[in-house]
Amino acid sequence: MEDHHPPPKRVVVCGGGVIGVCTAYFLSKKGVAVTLVEKSSIACAASGKAAGFLALDWCDGGPLSKLARASFNLHRSLSQELNGPQSYGYRPLTTLSLSITESSSSSSSQEPHKSPSRNLPSWVDGPAKGPRTIGTTETTAQVHPRLFTKTLLSKAVEDHEVEVVIGKVETVEVESGKVRAVVLEDGREIQAEAVVLALGPWTSKLSLLDSIFRVYGLKAHSVVLQPKEPDAITPHALVLSYYSAQGGKPLNPEVHPRSTGEVYLCGMLTEADVPDDPEQVAPNPESIRVLKRVAKNVSSHLEEGEATLKAEQACFLPCTDDSVPVIGQVPGVKGCFVATGHNAWGILNGPATGVAVAELVVDGRASIVDLTPFNPVRFVGGKR
Repeated sequence: MEDHHPPPKRVVVCGGGVIGVCTAYFLSKKGVAVTLVEKSSIACAASGKAAGFLALDWCDGGPLSKLARASFNLHRSLSQELNGPQSYGYRPLTTLSLSITESSSSSSSQEPHKSPSRNLPSWVDGPAKGPRTIGTTETTAQVHPRLFTKTLLSKAVEDHEVEVVIGKVETVEVESGKVRAVVLEDGREIQAEAVVLALGPWTSKLSLLDSIFRVYGLKAHSVVLQPKEPDAITPHALVLSYYSAQGGKPLNPEVHPRSTGEVYLCGMLTEADVPDDPEQVAPNPESIRVLKRVAKNVSSHLEEGEATLKAEQACFLPCTDDSVPVIGQVPGVKGCFVATGHNAWGILNGPATGVAVAELVVDGRASIVDLTPFNPVRFVGGKR
């Protein structure tokens, strides 16, 4: 059944990552007064350190299919609206899968890079084999995730007077089963008729939610390189099967050239405890070493000396126990909504999640996509 309720006049969105910012943006476009609360800085966690890779149909066949397709198309229209190519590096991409096997020769560092295969971009001159096109410029694209998130928030602040508050959310005050306010660690209280909790892997640290479902963090590592010859790097994203000289299972790192001239490499996923402060997330040195080795074996343009290391970093992808995001009203608490658990697809699915949550909060139901598969009620043994 639909909730028929007067739309809220003031909404507090907790979390300054891509999901919180997209939600704040689309809520504010609906004429709601929005306060966005972020503990540290906008896009300081996964939303600033992700690949920013977008795929139309890679989630097909599962519960994310319609959300992902709607969101991919929204990214395209947002890019037209916000001058995405210039503002945040939006561009279509060709995506290839290929395999690389490290040489076990001790002189491998002195081995010359060979001429690239006919089916590979010219800059991929390492021992790569079996290239296969898995995404075209119609079905895969990219954004610079931090620039995308910040551009969207700037627009919401300028055009719709979204207020940004830096502070840690301590509790959500509930009175007679309905949201009343958000209380910050320093005692500040922000009154609200609705609250959206978009805290990524920090969601489970709120006592209101930790008894309903678990969000855990998968730690992902990345490096950002600036090649000396950025114009040589074509817009091809690479998904690798990478065989180490030491043997063992292949790794699956990814290489994402950006329109800024940088090249982003990511991979090396491990489950780890999420620290209280996003600024305390530090990369594992061994994971970074492996990614640098991957870079060198992909392309001579990415070797030390040919490229400057701009960042070595880690972030936590928010995951749920059933690998499906949690989007909907918190069971038993009117006016309290949650949007988290997007795993590796947060940047892709940010826009459609933002629209859906804005519709749910203001209209009582989402029309852009059916949110039933994402409803948190699934964790309390009932179905709506």
